[in-house]
Amino acid sequence: MDDGPRAGGGLRSRQGEAPATAVPLWARTVTTGPEAPQQLHRGLTLIAAISLFIGTRDLWTRAMTSRPPAAGIISVCYAGILVAGVLALTTRTRRALTRVDAGVLLLAVVLVLCGYWLNHAGTDEGVLTAQAASQILHGHPVYGQPWPWLFDSSSVGITKTMSGGADYTYGYPPLTALLAAPVHAVLHSTAAATLVTTGALLAGAVLLWWLLPAPWRSGATAVCLGFGFLPGYAYSGYPAVLALALLIPVVVRWPDTGAGGRLGLPGAAQALCLGAACATQQLAWFLTPFLLIGLYAVRRGDLGPGPRPALGVLARYTGIAALTWAAINAYFATQDFSTWLHGLLLPLTQKAILHGQGLMGISYYFTAGSRHLDYYSYGSQLLLFGLLAATLLFVRRLGPAITVLPWLSFYLATRSQDGYFLMMTPLWLAAAASVPASAFASAWQPRIPHMSGHRAKAVLAVALVTPAVVCATVAAASAPPLRMNVTPSFAEGAGHRDITGLAVRVVNITGTRLTPHFASRLGQGASDWWTASGGPASLAPHASATYDVKPPGGVRRVPGGSHPRFYLIAVTGTPMTITSARIPIS
Repeated sequence: MDDGPRAGGGLRSRQGEAPATAVPLWARTVTTGPEAPQQLHRGLTLIAAISLFIGTRDLWTRAMTSRPPAAGIISVCYAGILVAGVLALTTRTRRALTRVDAGVLLLAVVLVLCGYWLNHAGTDEGVLTAQAASQILHGHPVYGQPWPWLFDSSSVGITKTMSGGADYTYGYPPLTALLAAPVHAVLHSTAAATLVTTGALLAGAVLLWWLLPAPWRSGATAVCLGFGFLPGYAYSGYPAVLALALLIPVVVRWPDTGAGGRLGLPGAAQALCLGAACATQQLAWFLTPFLLIGLYAVRRGDLGPGPRPALGVLARYTGIAALTWAAINAYFATQDFSTWLHGLLLPLTQKAILHGQGLMGISYYFTAGSRHLDYYSYGSQLLLFGLLAATLLFVRRLGPAITVLPWLSFYLATRSQDGYFLMMTPLWLAAAASVPASAFASAWQPRIPHMSGHRAKAVLAVALVTPAVVCATVAAASAPPLRMNVTPSFAEGAGHRDITGLAVRVVNITGTRLTPHFASRLGQGASDWWTASGGPASLAPHASATYDVKPPGGVRRVPGGSHPRFYLIAVTGTPMTITSARIPIS
């Protein structure tokens, strides 16, 4: 006779049977109907709703000061976020949860529009794009034209160069300015550029939401409009935001492009978007060769043993993209080819001052400098080529990561700020949701003699990136080119001290003539250039001189705090070097 469960909830096994084990609640499989949403889908919807909280309090605070109606709208959005959180965990069907996803997307769009209402003045990129749009409207040249008056406002940043100057010209492909031109005819302000980029971000977010499988859609809301970072770039007028929006249809399910050997209307549209993205911002250039390599490998794997069918698809795809790019650039190229080309290549050739969170921080923040900063750039280029080669050789493994790989090279560059990484992160999600590893199971890979084992392939992969690592090591380990001894002069104020000048003894310890330019650094950013006098413009090899260095405006307030990390930096453009010396202020 079966006694049944004992008091206390224990389970007894029948005679001859293994004892039953109680399964904890968290490990049990919930039995649901065929229409019940996946728990992953619920989780992504919830994460998207949570991501809308980030930065919203600051937005509401600013709105209460200047735009109370916007603050009221934001307060309603708070209620919407809370309701969305409840519904994400309680809806019983997939269709209902998809409606919740749409509601979260709508909340995100409203919050972004409120943010634009409060902040649409733009930063340096938006100001330059708006000026380029004005030039187009009036039939004036866009490239090679310095506009220094645009940077008179302290709220507009400026890109300083290692040669002691700054860049006042437009250095991006023209599509954003072309789209902003008709808007500028109505608004007559920087808002013309920021409206285009903000609109592009919203359109890109909605498009990505629509193209992704239902369980992934709220992820698109989170990475495009949540977390508070991409809307900020849109409000600033970054052309890269428009490039991102154009790349979204290119990346979603990209291995299907040209399937069966026919490009078709969808493939042609994707190629057109790729060409337009390349005519918008240079970041798209870095993704393009990875996509082309992956597309060739996938098509050659399913169209036959020979390369001709795959090359045919690739040629048509590349041709449409190239013609689109050329059509957008044609007017500007025919105006003045050399200045147009210089403008497009400017971000790669301008030798902008160090900035970012990458490996260059070793020489900028943690050591006294480096006489071989150029090797960071060499390492960045070599890493890009090494990753391209690795993608070609190991596309079956690396294919799913093609939307992430290009940005690794920026970590070694002298300009390695986080914007280069995070502005294209929606493409990472697009690939994760629509490009499974199985899409590369039959992709073509070149045969490498004597490289059949996993260990041999790992050795080859390491060898492809070793030159980049060596270059970065040379840059980081190099000693600074100058030896500097800094003596400040102070003026006492009411409760504070000001630096009125620095006497800087400089010794060139290299065999190269150097032309130093001086600035101060407190934390991560460099100041405007300080004025140097009393010494030669360029310092001969192994020579020494004493410079009288004055801060911008003649006075620099001594930073507060118990131990401020306040430095004088000396940089040179050719070769690229940096030397840092702490300014004694105690």
